[in-house]
Amino acid sequence: MARRNTGKSHRRNEVAFFVSLLVLFLIVSAGVGYILFLQVKDLVAGSTILPSVFGGSQEENPGALPEITLKPWEGTERVNVLLLGIDERQNQEGPWRTDTMIILTIDPLTKTGGVLSIPRDLWVPIPGYGEGRINTAHYLGDLYDYPGGGPALAMRTVEYNLGIPVHHYVRLNFQAFVKLVDQIGGIDIYVEEEINDPTYPSSDPADPYGYDPLYIPAGWVHMDGELALKYARTRHSPGGDFDRARRQQQVMRAILEKVTRLDLLPQLVSQAPQLWVTLNDSVKTDLQLDEIVSLAYLATQIPEENIRTAVISEECTMFWTTPDGQQVLVPIRDCVREVRDSVFVVQVTPSPDEDLAVQLTREAATVEVQNGTGTAGLAHSTGEFLRGHGINVINETNADRFDYAETRIYVYTGKEQTARTIAQLLNLPPTAMVVVPNGQAGADIVVVLGADYQPLGPTPTP
Repeated sequence: MARRNTGKSHRRNEVAFFVSLLVLFLIVSAGVGYILFLQVKDLVAGSTILPSVFGGSQEENPGALPEITLKPWEGTERVNVLLLGIDERQNQEGPWRTDTMIILTIDPLTKTGGVLSIPRDLWVPIPGYGEGRINTAHYLGDLYDYPGGGPALAMRTVEYNLGIPVHHYVRLNFQAFVKLVDQIGGIDIYVEEEINDPTYPSSDPADPYGYDPLYIPAGWVHMDGELALKYARTRHSPGGDFDRARRQQQVMRAILEKVTRLDLLPQLVSQAPQLWVTLNDSVKTDLQLDEIVSLAYLATQIPEENIRTAVISEECTMFWTTPDGQQVLVPIRDCVREVRDSVFVVQVTPSPDEDLAVQLTREAATVEVQNGTGTAGLAHSTGEFLRGHGINVINETNADRFDYAETRIYVYTGKEQTARTIAQLLNLPPTAMVVVPNGQAGADIVVVLGADYQPLGPTPTP
């Protein structure tokens, strides 16, 4: 019986290997998180074995498909990954600016995820380097040997301006995009309005500052890799960078639709080694491949209704010309925060007809405070502080571990107003609050104190 199943097992492993390569490419591509969650999950979810480049020698057996037992993502905190697309050209030396910046987020506990696109012309403070376009952070980091290079400064810049932690990065050379689209036989895109861009930058190494005029008619268009990249990158439209972000998501949807066709998978599996070489030469990340695979598998468990996408769009920016003539986008901070929270925070709509005290009384939420740090007595002092402000803290205890980096307020029974009040009392950002659908705990709300928490002093007198 075992010998009869060997061929099928090997076949499943080959398909899983290809899907893993595809997942890796998609993770480092613009807008992919949304599509990955919606369309790839059924292909990956049925597999118990996924590959790792650390499980064998490619030199000894080129093109081999090494295997490891699939390990689920072990972390419990939200993971934010900064995706960087760089315009790296042949015969030109860096450093490079980023053409695309997107944050992919996954929360293992609440099984939620999302994608936030950042326009490259956003004019922001770059820590240590004054103000500039956000896409220059990567360039400056490489140019001035910032610790960790361009990706590290880009991550810090996003953290500073959006108020969210960035845990990992993935940087992609656009040539990988072109090669992959060509290897799958191109994609079909419905172009809503014709595109006529006479000043599209040339990719010819002999004419790096010239133009390569681009015209794409409206309607259905079959695109090879080069045309698909141009379609995703051109800024010649009324919406500029904002339309470009939306087109990038459209391109990724077309790629997923093409590669997930059952009649196409068999021939793509045979190209898996070549695809891996393409990605391996064009991708840089601080994530290990087995971590990427585990994150991808985690994504298969996220329901469609728990996925949120957003673009920092024209509503959240103002056009401005700098004194030296640069045309940039100045962020409207309150609007940007709302867009950020639409991706990173479960939205809560408190009743406007009740004052705070009435809402807290009506919810009658029970609260447990857990110490997730190495500071002794922190849960007790925080619990006393919250009681002094009318919060019904019923228990203070240690968390399951003492290395939580971020403080979280987990809402188990829908009593969000109390959670919002706790966040305000503890000076925590809105992103600290998460709703756990169908979760179970010993209290309505569990506050896990992390390393970012600043104790607020003695309990006030009621």
